[in-house]
Amino acid sequence: MEPNDIRIGNGYDVHALGEGIRMRLCGLDIEHTHGFIAHSDGDVAIHALCDAILGALALGDIGKHFPDNSQEFKGIDSRILLTKVMELAAERGYRLGNADITIALQAPKLAGYIPAMRESLAGLCGCRADRISVKATTTEKLGFVGRKEGCEVWATVLMVSD
Repeated sequence: MEPNDIRIGNGYDVHALGEGIRMRLCGLDIEHTHGFIAHSDGDVAIHALCDAILGALALGDIGKHFPDNSQEFKGIDSRILLTKVMELAAERGYRLGNADITIALQAPKLAGYIPAMRESLAGLCGCRADRISVKATTTEKLGFVGRKEGCEVWATVLMVSD
């Protein structure tokens, strides 16, 4: 590894919505009647971020490290998964330079949660909140997101060596 080596990674995740399930995004509980159907807590934003970090470092994907058929990870708090991914990065001499995350969800509106989402992720990633961008959008009622059947998240990261 060269000093000041940089790596770019992208991640994508999707989860279906189900009634009466807690919705968690970026480590925060979001008030809504529906949440994400998943093996873990379903934090689709953290899952996409983990995939982006792992991808930048050529370490595979979240399923390789935390299989969704393992009882060990059933119901796990995704903040734990992100912490473990950041530990893998640190072991290899990398830290997060910045992250850009886009959440596509028809409802609920997320604008009021975004500052806290940025702070939450910054704390988990060991960086300042100004290094984390979180954006929310709808799909103008198009596709499965627009029909309120699920959520998509894209994450892009820059990982830098020390």
